[in-house]
Amino acid sequence: MLATNLTRTSQFRSPTDADVDELRPRHLNELKKFLNPTRRTALPIRPVGSNSATTDCNRAVAGSRLYLDALNDIVNIDNYNHTVTARAGVRLKDLVDELAEHGLELAGCYDLNGRTIGGAVAAPCFGTTIGTDSGSISSQVVAMKIVTPNGEFMKIDSTQKNLLAAFRQSYGLLGVIFEVTLAVRPIRTFAVTHRRVTIDKFTNVIDTLSASPVGFRFHLQPYRDKIFLDIRRYDTTPGNSRSAPWKIKDWGESTVLPSLVRSVNKIVPINSMKYRLIDQIGETTQNLVNSRLVTNGTNAACQSARGHGPSEYSSTWCFPAVDFSMVLSAYRDFCLSTMDESGYRCDLPAVGFRLNRDATSPLSPSFDEPMIALTTASTQEKGWDDFVIDLAEFSEKWGGVPLMAQSRALRAEHVIQAYNQRLDFFRRLRRQLDPEDRLLNPFMAQFAQ
Repeated sequence: MLATNLTRTSQFRSPTDADVDELRPRHLNELKKFLNPTRRTALPIRPVGSNSATTDCNRAVAGSRLYLDALNDIVNIDNYNHTVTARAGVRLKDLVDELAEHGLELAGCYDLNGRTIGGAVAAPCFGTTIGTDSGSISSQVVAMKIVTPNGEFMKIDSTQKNLLAAFRQSYGLLGVIFEVTLAVRPIRTFAVTHRRVTIDKFTNVIDTLSASPVGFRFHLQPYRDKIFLDIRRYDTTPGNSRSAPWKIKDWGESTVLPSLVRSVNKIVPINSMKYRLIDQIGETTQNLVNSRLVTNGTNAACQSARGHGPSEYSSTWCFPAVDFSMVLSAYRDFCLSTMDESGYRCDLPAVGFRLNRDATSPLSPSFDEPMIALTTASTQEKGWDDFVIDLAEFSEKWGGVPLMAQSRALRAEHVIQAYNQRLDFFRRLRRQLDPEDRLLNPFMAQFAQ
């Protein structure tokens, strides 16, 4: 286990939400009213989508939480210009399904499909992509309608390039997103091949994969030295991919596997037997839902609910793709040594995929270079907070870039260092748009004040 001088708490935590007002605007005028200073809404005000953040970026010991789920209209789908306009509270899965009815899709296959569009644009929302697509849904935004911290209505479009970029992945610190317009495209079919390899074999090919136009996603079992890899290539003969196999795959990975793992944890008391059985269940699940079910797909078919299971804990860090072969070997050693020293280990596979370089937002983690997003997950609460502190130290050591909504135990100093001058630009703009810190809670103040 890595040495640490941090208090063993994974992040800033709110003692209670009892003193926090909950606001649910039903239309634009209500949203403007809640943000208008004359209403004296309790500060700070934090916009909330689906509550998918694993950090306290939307919490505070006092103030107001602005739930946007009632703003859930899909305003327009433009088949000619290939755009969709939707209100902030529309769920990603609902938008994807509606687009598919028109033969359209988003340029990426995203996890956490229960997220709202406003939350997915305002905070990192990534997924497996093929070719040159960035992997971030915020990069597809071509226009927004915003309510400012003082309740004023504002429109932003592609003619305001710098301002539009700043609002992408802005964590609700510059204003509250009311409506977004996204670029979409006709549905494209891709072929999927599956491999089961050791970690060492994967490190021999990860550099080649990262530099190639294919898409890839992997499930990592560091305690069994196994990686389940799927590689995606656009099909030369476009066609319709069935969604049923992907739904079964998603159900197996995001629902069945965590539920079985939790049950084994409850009924098997001996760790050696318990973890052997858990890993065998994970391996069997991957073999069934991938190799035997899924051979082709589309972005419209393969959106995943992974990460929304009950009592599931996760932390995501992004690592430079150019160094990931070394990071992966070190991550395996870190997991094994942590288990030896503390007795704690994650009981769910880690999941990773490539993020292409994305300079469309100053707070993009892949602004400078392609990255590999790696999500570590577990159903075991006891010991998790200590584990993620050690994971954060490991990630810092290996050049990991934190996500303020998804990286547990991140340090303010490291966030400031990782985002550097881009964060300085964002801070200056935030102070101009919100000089009274109406949208700034204590957690985000560590980085953005």
